[in-house]
Amino acid sequence: MARFGSEVAFAQLLESKSHLIPGKFKVSELLFEVPKDYSKPSSGSLQIFARSVIRDEKPAAFQLEEDRRKESQKPWFVYLQGGPGCACSAPQNMAITDTVLDKGYQMLYLDQRGTGLSTPVTAETLALQGDILKQADYLKLFRADSIVKDCEAIRKTLTENYPMELQKWTLFGQSFGGFCILTYLSKSPLGLRECFMSGGMAPIGRSAEQVYAATYKKVIERNKAYYAKYPEDVSTMHMLAFHIQSKGGLTLPSGAKLTVRTLLTLGRAFGMHGGLDHVHDLVLRMKTDLAQFQFVTRPTLSALESALSIDDTVLYAVLHEAIYCEGKASRWAADRVGKSLREFQWLTPTAPNPALVKEQPLYFAGEMIYPFLFENFPELEQLGEVARILAEYSGWPQLYNQWQLANNEVPLYAATFVDDMYVDFGLAQESAKLIQNCKQYITNSMYHNAIRAKTDGVLKGLFALRDDSI
Repeated sequence: MARFGSEVAFAQLLESKSHLIPGKFKVSELLFEVPKDYSKPSSGSLQIFARSVIRDEKPAAFQLEEDRRKESQKPWFVYLQGGPGCACSAPQNMAITDTVLDKGYQMLYLDQRGTGLSTPVTAETLALQGDILKQADYLKLFRADSIVKDCEAIRKTLTENYPMELQKWTLFGQSFGGFCILTYLSKSPLGLRECFMSGGMAPIGRSAEQVYAATYKKVIERNKAYYAKYPEDVSTMHMLAFHIQSKGGLTLPSGAKLTVRTLLTLGRAFGMHGGLDHVHDLVLRMKTDLAQFQFVTRPTLSALESALSIDDTVLYAVLHEAIYCEGKASRWAADRVGKSLREFQWLTPTAPNPALVKEQPLYFAGEMIYPFLFENFPELEQLGEVARILAEYSGWPQLYNQWQLANNEVPLYAATFVDDMYVDFGLAQESAKLIQNCKQYITNSMYHNAIRAKTDGVLKGLFALRDDSI
């Protein structure tokens, strides 16, 4: 099935192994081969890893092989993870699995290309591509357009012997996974039966600058909420900044350097359920260590590194702004927009020492990628030059077809969060108006990671849109 002669190539199934997992799941580990570059099928291939999951059911009576085969051909429900650059969790660790299987589907958890076990991108594996320019060209193949082509190739392989009505599949996209769904609806809608997304309504037609201009406003709101909840952290953060600068930065267990600017990227967690509390716990640990020992202990440094480092998901760093680009370079949009804001003057080289500015709180950044991150973490340091090339690249192809979306026939059910810090609610509403056949479950009682933190609520709202009359 390795038909790589066109952009509608079938994937080659290289390996399939099944295991029983507690919870009465039968999980199959699948490994596919797909073209690296669909426009040049002969240029090489990548491996895509996925886990399928069904109920482990024992029939009450003997079944013929043909009956068992037909029973196993349930409609596919594919989970696309957020990111970019993050792998899927195992099915038994995802609360969504039980509900979806109870709805009569079989599930597929797909590690998008470059993530998890799907030919992962690291500094070391990227170096195998050759010089910096070849590495940059390789990374250009890891956006939503290529992910959609992988999905289509795998769909054609998995459903090749299915009846026609079961050859289309259902998608669920979390965050960036939802962005991929809108690209899928733009480019390959005939492969889809229905789509669900949570916090994934991409800002169609908006530049990276416009996206960050909107999301910084929500980041400022979350900072105000943080310091309202933990007012003692205003002075604590100034004290921590003074300590870090007096030491010329702190060394994290991996050898990464913790600077004041790096510490302020902890706000990346502010848009999650429990995010404010998580950041406070880290700030409190540092404060307590310094009070007792006059230095920060290794367990606290390890906890900080776990919260701050993206060395294990480098695609998140190098492609984070590229996911918004169509025919235009990002040119470090988050950094440029941030420097124009009073609350984030610590981004500018000429900013006053943040440890000495006591009259206002130090504002944390959100889900932004800055050039200085490529100077502080060991893995990212090796990718600084290729990241700069991608930031200046303006040849990014179109991700969304607005005409196709305006005439969309595939039902789309979207959970949209009023207080989403990562996917701006206002921009999401603009996008939703561009998509025919789109229904939204809108709530101000959940945050971006609600599919994990509030699974039942999200799924109840989404399936009500599909099943209930309005």
